[in-house]
Amino acid sequence: MAMESSEALVAHIQALSGSSEEISQLQSLLKQAEESFPTQAGQLFSILGQLEPSKHSLGYLYILEPYSASIAGEQVDEFITLVVRFIEECSAVQIRLAPEKFVSVCKRFRERLVELKTPIRGIVPLRTAVRKLQVSSEKLTPLHSDFLVLCLLAKRYKAGMSVLNDDIYEVDQPRDFFLYCYYGGMISIGQKDFRKASEFLHNVITAPMSNLNAIAIEAFKKYVLVSLIQSGQVPPFPKYTSSAAQRNLKNHAQLYLDLANCYSNEKISDLEAFIESNSEMFLTDKNMGLVKQVLSSLYKRNIQRLTQVYLTLSLQDISSTVQLPAPREAEMHVLRMIQDGEIFATINQKDGMVSFHEDPEQYKSCKMIERIDSSIQRIVSLSRKLTSIDEQLSCDPAYVTKVGRERPRLDFDDFDPVPTKFL
Repeated sequence: MAMESSEALVAHIQALSGSSEEISQLQSLLKQAEESFPTQAGQLFSILGQLEPSKHSLGYLYILEPYSASIAGEQVDEFITLVVRFIEECSAVQIRLAPEKFVSVCKRFRERLVELKTPIRGIVPLRTAVRKLQVSSEKLTPLHSDFLVLCLLAKRYKAGMSVLNDDIYEVDQPRDFFLYCYYGGMISIGQKDFRKASEFLHNVITAPMSNLNAIAIEAFKKYVLVSLIQSGQVPPFPKYTSSAAQRNLKNHAQLYLDLANCYSNEKISDLEAFIESNSEMFLTDKNMGLVKQVLSSLYKRNIQRLTQVYLTLSLQDISSTVQLPAPREAEMHVLRMIQDGEIFATINQKDGMVSFHEDPEQYKSCKMIERIDSSIQRIVSLSRKLTSIDEQLSCDPAYVTKVGRERPRLDFDDFDPVPTKFL
């Protein structure tokens, strides 16, 4: 049934936005009449002005979606203002009845902010949009990646962590998961949390995939660099990594694997020469910042090795041993490492001597006990969730048939061991 006029459309939306039965009837009507909606931005804006986002959320969304596709020029600011208000006031229950339209509006909102180079304006609204679209915090939405992109562009990494700290168990589209983990890795890098960055990027390259994709390739390049910064080596692919990734990823990132090999030689001069000779490629990949941090991490790692051999050492000796330009540079590295808890030492300013100490942590303080308890509770919760998912999969005929046909038996060795360090 087609709407006869804009007035009739507004009347139907206003009259049928009460009970769940009325809203269901309205949605059916809107779906049938959608093709006859006005297409001019001016007409659509006029209709929106007669509706309230909080009361008429579903109808408002059905008009806002085509309006978002028709705006141009001076209407952009008007559109941004409308979307911010709508996201803030709309009913989560109603917008979840047309999630694809809500996602479409929010993505166009993000595109306009990026074009205007004002990503910071969209961080709070899109975070609200993610929460309203989610049925639970365990659900990944198509808007997660859009929110994270704005956080990255605005360099508001802490804001991005507000959703990255959620444990995600439900994913509808693989691409959403790839982007979520890739951007999550980049935000964690911005936070200098290389352990978390490694986890996110690891999830990208080990996710099931039948064909290699560009997101996985870029994630693997960053994964190599982050792994070097975090642990000084690149872990091998776990057995559950898809064959497509295992066969092809290394071919697309040979330069980075060569960098890792050079890093393993522990010679600063060789690593500096390698980076210099390949700087153009690293710049093209927009990874030069990370590459420089890899170089810095080798200085740190070489200093850490000295703590295992010497009780005291002069700044001059540290400087010459790890190939730093001067004792002052060595002092700055040591001070930074002490501040970050990477080594335990004191510097005697008089004679320029560094004394290395044992880790003072006794693992019996209230703060440490709380951290351990929190980690245990999280692991218990994860174990319960995995058991529940396993039970659901075991009862899924399609899954059982597929697994039985492709691989009749799974071994414990096919999975990563439980990490010994979880703090």
